Amino acid sequence: MIQPRTVVLQEKKLVGISLPMSLTNNRTGQLWSSFVPRLDEIKNTVNSNKFSLQIYAEDHFSNFSPANEFIKWAALEVTDFDSITEDMQSLELPGGLYAVFDYKGSSQDTSVFQYIFSEWLPKSDYILDERPHFEILGEKYKNNDSDSEEEIWIPVKKK
Repeated sequence: MIQPRTVVLQEKKLVGISLPMSLTNNRTGQLWSSFVPRLDEIKNTVNSNKFSLQIYAEDHFSNFSPANEFIKWAALEVTDFDSITEDMQSLELPGGLYAVFDYKGSSQDTSVFQYIFSEWLPKSDYILDERPHFEILGEKYKNNDSDSEEEIWIPVKKK
């Protein structure tokens, strides 16, 4: 399966919208359908890459249940927070070490996450760190397409 590269991410500034959800109450479609039409409202963007970001409670994975709520963001990276429009939110993504998986396949296929958390992570030299998880949806991202490409960023620290 996919072997990640490790990257030390510098802090980033993100602007977007967020919704609470769980795997059993997945509101990802609602989040993105309300965000994408508003992309032009975000000023000072670094590039066109979209961030699909999840903020989990500290015990989310240790007491895992598909009903556990988390906050999901749809966002773009910006150079500053000087001109945020109404109904948009800002988020400072903390820097740190990440395992980055270059994933090719449909965003509906969750087997890559099962692999990361049940196979790769336990066998690696790392444990999860308490920072946001995210995917970078760049130029080659095509929603629900088997030829889609994205980067999956998992926050880690040495065991």
